[in-house]
Amino acid sequence: MTLRSLTFVIGTGRSGSTALSGILNTHPDVLSLNEYMASVGDTAFPEGRVSGAEFWEALFKPTPYFASMIRSGLLMPEFLYTRRPGRYAAETTGIPALSLMVLPHLTDDPDALLDEIHAAVAGWPVRTAAEHHEALFELLGARFGRTAVVERSGYSTGWAPGLHETFPYAKFVHLFRDGPDCALSMSRHVGYRVITLMREIGERTGVESFGDLTEEQVRSLPPDLAALLADRFDPALVRDRDFPLRRFGDLWSELVVQGARFLDGLPDDQRMTLSYEDLLDDPRGELTRLAAFVGVEASPQWLDGACAQLDDSRRGSAAKQLTSVAFEELRQSCASGTRVLER
Repeated sequence: MTLRSLTFVIGTGRSGSTALSGILNTHPDVLSLNEYMASVGDTAFPEGRVSGAEFWEALFKPTPYFASMIRSGLLMPEFLYTRRPGRYAAETTGIPALSLMVLPHLTDDPDALLDEIHAAVAGWPVRTAAEHHEALFELLGARFGRTAVVERSGYSTGWAPGLHETFPYAKFVHLFRDGPDCALSMSRHVGYRVITLMREIGERTGVESFGDLTEEQVRSLPPDLAALLADRFDPALVRDRDFPLRRFGDLWSELVVQGARFLDGLPDDQRMTLSYEDLLDDPRGELTRLAAFVGVEASPQWLDGACAQLDDSRRGSAAKQLTSVAFEELRQSCASGTRVLER
């Protein structure tokens, strides 16, 4: 089966993106790759040419920071495999990168699907990483009878330039949500609390990759930050920490500006913006527009089911739940991102 299109949904996360992946997964023609980039990361995109066995290793090897979170008792709702464990466990075998969030989104038996992928991929010839990923998308598309691939990961704007370079024909959707609402949601999510702390470690040490950290740099960190670099740490260091809300507003603005600037550099036929609030206000219209952009039909049956999956109860959560002073401070921290979206 030949795939018709490849689309990446990029954005801040905490913006209705998980619900969107679920909606796309119900479309009979869409292969919804949920958190694929967040799972395989940069290690699955080496330079040069690699064998099928080397590519498989990148798909199989557990993602270190997710494994550390799980061993420490910090389970994100996105960790689908931990809800219905199979033969893999973080404490023993490690949970394969593809198994944690990608495969359970596609099937109730992710272990069996992983075995199918292994049987095919391990014998693939030496070729570029892009060709391996394209072959994997074709394999999964044929397996599930889908012809359009849509990958969606949270916290993904930083990957967009590399993805465009690797797949120059791919389309991109920039999904975003109201700044204060999104930032408040980030502040309550263990993943974004960890991201904020890891960013602080990077700022203090000046390293871009934690694999480059020296022992001296680790010793220079405050003990409560250095502890987060261990294979296992006290979850209270993340759960019970007091974070200024403005840090999440600043993060939202940074990611929104990053995503908007990336989209500005794309041809019109390869870019689309999608507001979570617009999706709630006009789900049929916005999903029809998205389907046309991806290259599939928005059938009435699909739209009926999709509308039932949307929940607008969290709209305006920041204004409802924060004091006027706290809300205004958060709104100000989101100002630069808001201005970019308004333009």
